[in-house]
Amino acid sequence: MTDPLTPLERRVYHYLLDFLAENTFQPSVREIGRRFRIKSTKTVAELLQALADKGFIEREGARSRGVRIVGWSSMGQVQPVPLYARVNPTDPYLTEDNRERWVAMDRAFVPADDAFFLRQSGDAMMSRGVHHGDWVLISPSTRARDGDLVAARVGSHVLVRIVARQGAVLSLAATNGESREIFLGPSDDFSVLGVVSAVFRTWHDEPATEPVDE
Repeated sequence: MTDPLTPLERRVYHYLLDFLAENTFQPSVREIGRRFRIKSTKTVAELLQALADKGFIEREGARSRGVRIVGWSSMGQVQPVPLYARVNPTDPYLTEDNRERWVAMDRAFVPADDAFFLRQSGDAMMSRGVHHGDWVLISPSTRARDGDLVAARVGSHVLVRIVARQGAVLSLAATNGESREIFLGPSDDFSVLGVVSAVFRTWHDEPATEPVDE
């Protein structure tokens, strides 16, 4: 998972997205500085390098406009969100090799800059509105509370379940009455990947991909 952006980094990143959509080319270092009232070109370069280090852009240092936005879409007010076909069983759980594609999303639907999509498999959470084949938008930055829907890695599997804490024990519950509730303690191999913040469903057939495990 990428490190979260600082508020200023996020504003610069969104400015790069919108400027490129409106002008078909990127702003120069000096234009970025003027936009955010940053007098030092070195400070602007450091901001761009931070975005590059966190995987949001790629840079060509010798060029004033040498910025390429990773997963860029040509529409304004949007942000690329990665869709992962699978999750690694060990950290780092999300890697480029497992990324299926980028999805251009209106920023109003993106809860955080580190959000990502997974596909749901099975009907364990149908009564919570999550059906087989749905795209679930996961927010790693959102703190999980009891009763929240989360994506959790348990061993080599990823499950979308209702989370609750009972002391040092974490429970993951389904809603279909068939899948058993799972109890996890400090000695178990698991991690909460993030909170489900939205569910997207298509009404047309899509190419088959590897979904989240049931």
